[in-house]
Amino acid sequence: MVAGESGLGKSTLVNSLFLTDLYKDRKLLNAEERITQTVEITKHTVDIEEKGVKLKLTIVDTPGFGDAVNNTECWKSVADYIDQQFEQYFRDESGLNRKNIQDNRVHCCLYFISPFGHGLRPLDVEFMKALHEKVNIVPILAKADTLTPSEVKKKKIKIREEIEQYGIKIYQFPDCDSDEDEEFKQQDTELKESIPFAVIGSNTVVEAKGKRVRGRLYPWGIVEVENSAHCDFVKLRNMLVRTHMQDLKDVTRETHYENYRAQCIQSMTRMVVKERNRNKLTRESGTDFPIPVVPGVGDETEKLIREKDEELRRMQEMLQRIQDQMHTQKEAY
Repeated sequence: MVAGESGLGKSTLVNSLFLTDLYKDRKLLNAEERITQTVEITKHTVDIEEKGVKLKLTIVDTPGFGDAVNNTECWKSVADYIDQQFEQYFRDESGLNRKNIQDNRVHCCLYFISPFGHGLRPLDVEFMKALHEKVNIVPILAKADTLTPSEVKKKKIKIREEIEQYGIKIYQFPDCDSDEDEEFKQQDTELKESIPFAVIGSNTVVEAKGKRVRGRLYPWGIVEVENSAHCDFVKLRNMLVRTHMQDLKDVTRETHYENYRAQCIQSMTRMVVKERNRNKLTRESGTDFPIPVVPGVGDETEKLIREKDEELRRMQEMLQRIQDQMHTQKEAY
């Protein structure tokens, strides 16, 4: 998922990451149309190939986010979409045909931060705080070519400090094993220090020093998209597609989805207990509609009630065991 206000280069970066044009049929809105625009959710599917392995990715865009005069709770539709994917997966997982479940859960959210400011805006803080328990958030410093290298470094430090200050939980890269080689450890350290990723997107091929590269041509020189000295584009792409794709999916499954699943089970447990208590009160206080006395029927009714109570009790114990097991797994994780 990509999110952020219009004009920060989300579409260009997505096209640059996956070497495609997902937005060729998109209609650009004028100022009057943007006033009435609400946050939308649009999905695009792209097939890519990495080292001989074919991958099918779904890109979820959020046009209209942050563009209104009043952006109060403009992230609600985004949060609802993520919850809907969790709900659908939970239903499929609880169904009979669990072998062919289609996983449409959002495993990563690239959140674009404007370079034209002194750090995070209130909207940035509220968005990330509203979603950090639901999805892996990877902050992106957009349009890095508008800043000098020293400005990029200062802004990164400022954003990381504010993320910690406001208690925002962004995606945490896993620590290296002690037996990893030094080169890999160095790459891991550089990746962690790159947050937020300062990126530049471009699908234009320009000529630099006799070779053709993707980049942007300015009067003072050329900015190369795939040059690590110019921006973090290559680091971001490698992280998303190669090195950390599986970890993003694992964190979604073991943390964000399990939190959602635990909430669902707790709600189910409360409903079972509430229903049981209601039935118990009904039996103790009597029913509003007198049941005709028929020989043998009363005993049969009492037997059915006892069986129902026993079934509810077993269900409650089962749900409690599931909750205890999930809690133990989370602590171990």
